[in-house]
Amino acid sequence: MIEKINISQIQDILGKLSSKQPDVSKTPVDNSTDASLQVDYASLISQATQIPETDEETIQKAKELLRSGQLESLENIREAAENIVRYGI
Repeated sequence: MIEKINISQIQDILGKLSSKQPDVSKTPVDNSTDASLQVDYASLISQATQIPETDEETIQKAKELLRSGQLESLENIREAAENIVRYGI
């Protein structure tokens, strides 16, 4: 059993702890800080709806690479996986 507990020591400790608590009465009542996120969706929608011009030469080169099987090498697969991790899909 614990003996010799001095009540005044407990009161001193409680007094010190309560003095460290922030004073609620000093908190400003009119806190008009706005932390909401403002996003302009109009420009994003405008960009998404614009149809990019296609580069026929690039498309033809990609078709040839797919047909030849060159894109299925381990080096290309590894590079594609690294790019997905680095830049996302």
